[in-house]
Amino acid sequence: MSSSTPELKQSQDKERLIKVSERRFERVVGVSFLLSFLATVGLGVVYWQGGQTQVEGALLFIALGGLGFGIVSWGKYLVPQGPYVQEREELQSPESEREAFVESLERGANQIQRRSFLVKMLGAAVGAFGIITLFPFIRSLGPQPKKMLYVTNWKKGSALVKADGTKVRATDLEVGGVLTVFPDGHPGGAISQTILIRPSFQDIVTKPGRETWGPQGYLAYSKVCTHAGCPVGLYQELTQQLLCPCHQSLFDVMTGANPVFGPAPRPLPQLPLYIDSQGYLRAQAGYDEPIGPGFWERGA
Repeated sequence: MSSSTPELKQSQDKERLIKVSERRFERVVGVSFLLSFLATVGLGVVYWQGGQTQVEGALLFIALGGLGFGIVSWGKYLVPQGPYVQEREELQSPESEREAFVESLERGANQIQRRSFLVKMLGAAVGAFGIITLFPFIRSLGPQPKKMLYVTNWKKGSALVKADGTKVRATDLEVGGVLTVFPDGHPGGAISQTILIRPSFQDIVTKPGRETWGPQGYLAYSKVCTHAGCPVGLYQELTQQLLCPCHQSLFDVMTGANPVFGPAPRPLPQLPLYIDSQGYLRAQAGYDEPIGPGFWERGA
């Protein structure tokens, strides 16, 4: 019994050193996973707020580096390293070995309990990174249209201007002429872009209630197609029709841009016009209905 006492003490000292070493590496692995998780969250915040290449690169390095370092360290220092060879001299183990075996089982149980925290940290880091990888896909869908297609920059008295900002006079177009116009102060706006055409020199009434909307043969319609939002920019003077080049929808300009061919579900909204005392074309008011694709249309 006395001969086994030094062996037991040596075994206990060895177990104690192993415990201290494992706890130190457990903390290192836990910190690595925590850094990876925090860097991943930071990466998502920076990206969602507009992004900054240098900061995103640094955060991505920390996120992936912390995750990789933690997994490698776990496998190298916290997983039992084989191979194991057990010499079988006696079928019955001495008392010292039995005591050491019991302590080893207890230590293993404690390790499993402690390692569950590392598993949770690993899951949090990997889960956060997986969620962040969805951000570019979500952002690629673009902003929600909300009410931006219901309200344009056209309002009562808005002067019609060209892309360079110059105002449009009633003498600028001949019969058959066509021009893309915008409200004064907002040249180039995609939502407010309007196609101005002149099928005649005489006032045109496209529908009942629009008796004053087409002075001196000028008609103005939203350029945003009611099918898929493409710009309707082609005017066929012979047939007096507007053509959307994306899916070949045709609109009859003389009947309020009513669709006569193609997938467009409804007419192009018409902008009411008038000519001021100086001969400039102006809007009587803004569009009285939402512009753009039919699936964004108000229920009516």
